Amino acid sequence: MSYLNLIATSAFGLESIVVHELKKIGVEKTEVENGRINFQGDYSTIVKSNLWLRCADRVLIKLATFKAYDFEQLFQGALAVEWENFIPVNGKMHVIGKAVNSKLHSVPDCQAIVKKAIVESMKRKHNQEWFDESGPTYRIEISMLKDVATLTLDTSGDGLHKRGYREAQGEAPLKETLAAGLVDLSRWKPDRVFADPMCGSGTIPIEAAMKGKNIAPGLIRSFSSEEWPEISASLWKTHREEAEDLINKNPMEILASDIDKRVFDAAVNNAKKARVGDCIVFQKKPMSEFSSSKKYGCLVCNPPYGERMQSEREVHELYSEMGRVFSKLDSWSIFIMTSNENFEKSFGRRSDKNRKLYNGKIKTHLYQYLGELPPRK
Repeated sequence: MSYLNLIATSAFGLESIVVHELKKIGVEKTEVENGRINFQGDYSTIVKSNLWLRCADRVLIKLATFKAYDFEQLFQGALAVEWENFIPVNGKMHVIGKAVNSKLHSVPDCQAIVKKAIVESMKRKHNQEWFDESGPTYRIEISMLKDVATLTLDTSGDGLHKRGYREAQGEAPLKETLAAGLVDLSRWKPDRVFADPMCGSGTIPIEAAMKGKNIAPGLIRSFSSEEWPEISASLWKTHREEAEDLINKNPMEILASDIDKRVFDAAVNNAKKARVGDCIVFQKKPMSEFSSSKKYGCLVCNPPYGERMQSEREVHELYSEMGRVFSKLDSWSIFIMTSNENFEKSFGRRSDKNRKLYNGKIKTHLYQYLGELPPRK
């Protein structure tokens, strides 16, 4: 088959990490936009991208991009796509949409026009007027941005942050994709101790352990395109078996602790389901009691921001205590993500670097305190 135009979407600030991940699975040429990485590939690329991208949100097939100032232009542009080459006669055609700064601002109307065009496309191949849509789901998105229509087909189904291991979570859960991005940005390697003294349901240490053991993040979940007849079951089976073979047994020391028993118990169970329970030492204790005699460690955490329940005074006291506790880790690298603009003042130290990231719709900064790296062996 000829190559398809593909898109990996991501949170703002993680695009460069996704580019690196794509290169690791054999994609050499990429084009980066805000929140999306454009690349080309075949069905094998789609399978590998879904299985291996730790920081991407979805993998999409880009079908068309065109100007659309009215509904007739939208209909004709959508009709020009050879939908019948992607969707079988019984395929469920689920159209979603969004519109920003466009004359065609009614999303329901755009969805209806695109659905009508898809059905007309299906008619020209199958010579029938009605489709029961009882087969696999094809999630199609019409995106209108500044009067430019983009049509995509989602290969992932549930977002890629849903790894399949997290059954329980805290009140403000961190997406697995963002947690994996924090681990990547920390430059941590399995020969260094890793710690999260406010681990909540364990997402950050679990993602670190999965990265350390080279466990494909999509290995224990399913994807919508697995049901598509165009992508053979044997292709999925082959790549899953290869991913299993690539899991390593690197020794690691990962420390995770939290004072909340409810989320602590969830973290232990989540780690077991993610197949990394043997890599993480869980302890139920407050952040104030965290300490380590090891050198050159790496600490990554996502403390409360003060945007939900905590008062500004409580958050200030927490960050001040973090500053006192973490100052004892003189050779460690410390990475703290928060949206609180007064963090550095409360923490008592300016960061060496900071990076803007989005936790959902919340703008945050990853404050980076760069310690010594271990001596080369």
